[in-house]
Amino acid sequence: MKKRFLTPVLTAFLTISMLGGPLAQHADARPGQGSSMGSRGSRTWSAPPSTNTTPYGAAPMDRSITPRSPAPGYNGYPGQSNYGAPFNRGMGTASRHPFLTGFAGGMLGAGLFGLLSGHGFMGGVHGLFSFIGLMIQIGLIVMIVMWLVRRFSGNSSSRRGNSGFPLNQGASGPAPSTTPAGFPAGGGSSLAITSADYQAFQQTLLDIQTAWNQQNIPALQQMATPEMVSYFNQQLATLASQGARNMVSDVHFIQGDLAESWQEAGMDYATVAMRYSLIDLTTNATGQVIEGSSTEPVTVTELWTFTRPSRGGRWLLSAIQQGRGA
Repeated sequence: MKKRFLTPVLTAFLTISMLGGPLAQHADARPGQGSSMGSRGSRTWSAPPSTNTTPYGAAPMDRSITPRSPAPGYNGYPGQSNYGAPFNRGMGTASRHPFLTGFAGGMLGAGLFGLLSGHGFMGGVHGLFSFIGLMIQIGLIVMIVMWLVRRFSGNSSSRRGNSGFPLNQGASGPAPSTTPAGFPAGGGSSLAITSADYQAFQQTLLDIQTAWNQQNIPALQQMATPEMVSYFNQQLATLASQGARNMVSDVHFIQGDLAESWQEAGMDYATVAMRYSLIDLTTNATGQVIEGSSTEPVTVTELWTFTRPSRGGRWLLSAIQQGRGA
């Protein structure tokens, strides 16, 4: 009985192993394979601002040659600590207000100095009634400090706005006629991004998919940084070692907007949120589809960071990050 039961189970297992093997992990086998990798200069470990295309932000980097540093905003909304809890409010706010810190320190310091010098906390402690007066004075000081803390923290909150979110550094409003379709007008970033730049970003997206599909490493080297090319090369080599191949086709750009752009160390950087659709399938050595579909496209939302020398040159892909909630 056991033999009759185990035989079909073993047969099915061996069939899956021969056809798919470890290929179940190859969902999202397009360039980057659905992970976040690369470098964004000094902002590698900082979350890009949310945009209309990526309203929930981006996933943090899984791989990068840039040394790791704290990444505020990744484990919660901007304006939260790294543990996802809001910054401490209430009494902790006094530490961020020099006036409150100086006031409270001066009052308590004067009292302690009087106590240590033998003149009492606020002019002398003589007997039980003086001690009770001391407690009343301490209570009054605490109430005054708490009132000032609430007042100043309330004013600070009203200046920040009720939401606590940073201003969207992407674009808003209708796109001008000089901007490629799908990209709104840029604004709010320290580096101006032109219509030609947007066209370059969109074209690079399409060209990298084509080079990946052809397993054309020399072509990828012309469009991406050495770090990104090394990741692509490793991913393609892993597929080849498993007797598999990923093929992408029918890539269609849907929409995109600018998350941020800046300059540092003689380099320009631009992080762009892009949504696009494509056919993404993986086949085995015999050409049989083992992952994906040859007819049903998938929609992808990612943030691509491009870099180039500030003195001029071609934009190169330096990072891919997955959009959250995509």
